[in-house]
Amino acid sequence: MMQNVHLAPESDEDDLYSGYNDYNPTYDTEELENDTGFQQAVRTSHGRRPPVTAKIPSTAVTRPIATGYGSKTSLMSSMGRLMTGALQDGISRPMTAVRAAGFTKAALRGSAFDPLGQSRGPAPPLETKNENSPEEKIRQLEKKINELVEESCIANSCGDLKLALEKAKDAGRKERVLVRQREQVTTPENINLDLTYSVLFNLASQYSANEMYAEALNTYQVIVKNKMFSNSGRLKVNMGNIYLKQRNYSKAIKFYRMALDQIPSVHKEMRIKIMQNIGVTFIKTGQYSDAINSFEHIMSMAPNLKAGFNLILSYFAIGDQEKMKKAFQKLIAVPLEIDDDDKYISPSDDPHTNLVIEAIKNDHLRQMERERCVEVVKASQYVELANDLEINKAITYLRQKDFNQAVDTLKMFEKKDSRVKSAAATNLSFLYYLENEFAQASSYADLAVNSDRYNPSALTNKGNTVFANGDFEKAAEFYKEALRNDSSCTEALYNIGLTYKKLNRLDEALECFLKLHAILRNSAQVLYQIANIHELMEDPNQAIEWLMQLISVVPTDSKALSKLGELYDSEGDKSQAFQYYYESYRYFPSNVEVIEWLGAYYIDTQFCEKAIQYFERASLIQPTQVKWQLMVASCFRRSGNYQKALDTYKNIHRKFPENVDCLRFLVRLCTDIGLKEVQEYATKLKRLEKMKEIREQRIKSGRDGSGSSRGKREGSAGSDSGQNSSASSKGERLSAKLRALPGTNEPYESSSNKKIDASYVDPLGPQIERPKTAAKKRTDEDDFADEELGDDLLPE
Repeated sequence: MMQNVHLAPESDEDDLYSGYNDYNPTYDTEELENDTGFQQAVRTSHGRRPPVTAKIPSTAVTRPIATGYGSKTSLMSSMGRLMTGALQDGISRPMTAVRAAGFTKAALRGSAFDPLGQSRGPAPPLETKNENSPEEKIRQLEKKINELVEESCIANSCGDLKLALEKAKDAGRKERVLVRQREQVTTPENINLDLTYSVLFNLASQYSANEMYAEALNTYQVIVKNKMFSNSGRLKVNMGNIYLKQRNYSKAIKFYRMALDQIPSVHKEMRIKIMQNIGVTFIKTGQYSDAINSFEHIMSMAPNLKAGFNLILSYFAIGDQEKMKKAFQKLIAVPLEIDDDDKYISPSDDPHTNLVIEAIKNDHLRQMERERCVEVVKASQYVELANDLEINKAITYLRQKDFNQAVDTLKMFEKKDSRVKSAAATNLSFLYYLENEFAQASSYADLAVNSDRYNPSALTNKGNTVFANGDFEKAAEFYKEALRNDSSCTEALYNIGLTYKKLNRLDEALECFLKLHAILRNSAQVLYQIANIHELMEDPNQAIEWLMQLISVVPTDSKALSKLGELYDSEGDKSQAFQYYYESYRYFPSNVEVIEWLGAYYIDTQFCEKAIQYFERASLIQPTQVKWQLMVASCFRRSGNYQKALDTYKNIHRKFPENVDCLRFLVRLCTDIGLKEVQEYATKLKRLEKMKEIREQRIKSGRDGSGSSRGKREGSAGSDSGQNSSASSKGERLSAKLRALPGTNEPYESSSNKKIDASYVDPLGPQIERPKTAAKKRTDEDDFADEELGDDLLPE
């Protein structure tokens, strides 16, 4: 070992920099090609082994050291043993090493870090599926069988039982083919038992649905006897049902009990249903004692309505009245699990269920239930609630639109104390007011006011009856008194605003509605009234602004949209007017005024073809008005379609043979086109014009005669002058209306600026111009003032 030790000469003691140029030959990789031991190790089996994942040599690795003189010697351990990878007796052995993951010598030389081997390029393409392979054929056959089972179930649900059975049989045949193919390819343990079970169960169900009970029982037996199917014993319930249909009650009970034995106790609901089937079967066999045992067990474990009812029938069959009473008590103790008000509402559209609910809605039991409820409350310390219950009962009748019952119930309070009497009389006044029986409404309103002078709802209803009779000043006094008693009575505030509007006191009316708007921010009725008052005050800009707020609340209200169009039209903004008129027509395409305006707009803008559809719709709405059909013909004529115009005029002439305007245009068109029928139409026109002249002469002579007779009686009666002026004004309005019809030279005149009715029809509310009624409603202060606006003023 001393041969590898180099001693420094003494002359080098003082050389401080000696040894810096020496290096360990272990790290000399340049001489590996000339290293015989290394090259021999590479050529051995160790060198040909696949590389391990670790790429970086560990620092613990030792190998033959090449000295600076080229000699290669083996390193020895401290114990004198050769190191791994060293030469021993001239025989080289493979080197072993522990390498760090992901690092190689190439990495040390600057190659990219690629632990996943992504630099090797894309993966080879996937192998193409061999559709002719046995496994693929088996998968396709399984898919087809599942589809057949699904189609069979769908056909059964649609009522096509024959098709359902055919599909089930086809699935069964294909499933047997599948089993044979699987046995040839794989071991029997790989057979799909779930698929076999579903096919057999569906087939048995379809046999049973088609009343092929023998085949169904055989199929069920195949499933039940196969021990490989888990929980197949439950199907004995189905077999018991089949025997029950066949009236084989003994076997039905046998199979029900066998199924009951195989179902664990954790499935409580299933066991209860089987017990109920057993009880029903015992009833059919006349074994009432056994049936009673079954139903009593059910009522003790999980009581339900069917079991309780069957138990009563069983006791009735054996004549045990005392136990019948106890069974009835158990029956009525069963919770319905529905709300009391919802139990008389049909959950479906089944006509049989609806008839049953109608029958029990007001039967003797229901009447007794209501009476006892009220009697119990009256006998208790909450006797005051009995009156409220009766009033709520009347309100329920109103919601069911049974007005007679509601009136009869409310009339029962006429002899009660003043508070209850006032509440009932207020509601009665409200009902009679809605039915336009103002005399009865006024009578009950007086009764309500006399019973409780501080009841704002009663005062509001009294003001409504006075309003209906036209005494607006007196109505305003009642509304003011209601507001003094309750400043939050919105009905009274709304109605006093209407009253001021009727009295033409617009500033006071506007003040009332603005106050109401501060309370009811999104009330469409209030917004419309404010806009209408601004329009009456000749402030269209403010009216438009409030109408814009209105359509933000009710964007589909056609009346509000048409009103906006009218205001923009009066301001000369035709484009905005068209936009809102068109929106109004879109939501309500039966408003003749809107249709007329849109047709006139398209004619004014020289788009006569587009105007045709509007006038045709108007003619459908008013088929007896000839002017709409004349407008259609005129549009055809303006657009240059003379043949279509001629056909339309001929059709009008057949429907209205005495219309002079139609004949004039027929004569003109026939002359322009050069038709021979011009002479026929000209003759008819002359005859009609002559008849018209004769009629006008008769009217004129009658007026002259009546004028001379009036001159003789002039000053005899003041009322005569009033009647004559009324007749003359009516004649002027009639002549103005006639002038609006198509004339001789022009078939269309622009529509006059007609004002729509001042009343606003809310989609969910009443006519605005009618005062609000106030029905009684329960409050904390025992007051029945209502907080709603609209017809539905009853308590919730």
